Amino acid sequence: MDETDRKLLEMTHDGIPLVKRPFAEIAGSLGIAEDEILQRLRRLLDEGVIRRFGASIAHRKIGIAANAMCVWNVPDERVDEVGDIIASFGEVTHCYIRSRARDWRYNMFAMVHGRTRQECEKVADRITKAVGIRDRKILFSEREFKKTGVRIE
Repeated sequence: MDETDRKLLEMTHDGIPLVKRPFAEIAGSLGIAEDEILQRLRRLLDEGVIRRFGASIAHRKIGIAANAMCVWNVPDERVDEVGDIIASFGEVTHCYIRSRARDWRYNMFAMVHGRTRQECEKVADRITKAVGIRDRKILFSEREFKKTGVRIE
């Protein structure tokens, strides 16, 4: 990684410019060609310096106000199968297997988003039917305290 890579990462860390050709704008700031920016980003992705390059949508601003952490008690021998099924639902943004706690038997966690609590409950019901595991809970978010990506200082 050279100094241009470092500057490129700094410039894209908090997002790219909201213009028709954001990489051309970044390239102009760095005094290099737009194509070189794209090549550098591809290389940084290939090398694992950047894990992913994606968009983050302010879901509350577009009306997706209900968030539910749904949890299931999945038999250990079925976690891969069940995880794949749950992760296939478009309303699920995160799906994890976690260790069970002494007073908490649930090991499969999935974040479901919808416009209303009822919408989230319907999705959780569809998932429950698809996986055939009825032992579940739905935990709704009440308030968002912080929403940022990972920051490297």
